[in-house]
Amino acid sequence: MKHEALIAGLKSMRLYGMASAVDELASQASPGYLATQEMLGVLLKAEMAEREVRSINYQMRAARFPVHRDLASFDFTQAQVNETLVRNLHQGEFVDQAHNVVLVPVKPISLQR
Repeated sequence: MKHEALIAGLKSMRLYGMASAVDELASQASPGYLATQEMLGVLLKAEMAEREVRSINYQMRAARFPVHRDLASFDFTQAQVNETLVRNLHQGEFVDQAHNVVLVPVKPISLQR
């Protein structure tokens, strides 16, 4: 990871003291910094990814969805949907081809309880 990207990443994570120290070490051409710059970049990327995962997990809990659902656990035998079509849409090729997708329920959904 380049020096500027490393500092920007540290600042984006609000690690201003570390960003300042890295900038100072780089300006001094510290051999220790130069030898570990790549490792610092890898660690920074790992921390950013971990924070994003924790944020998404927190937001999912805060949304209070009743049950976690995903395509891998969906039972197509219990639904009246075209499995092949759904799996093709899941691949997202329609986005690459700039096509639209319109989902229309077969049975009207009641919004009243």
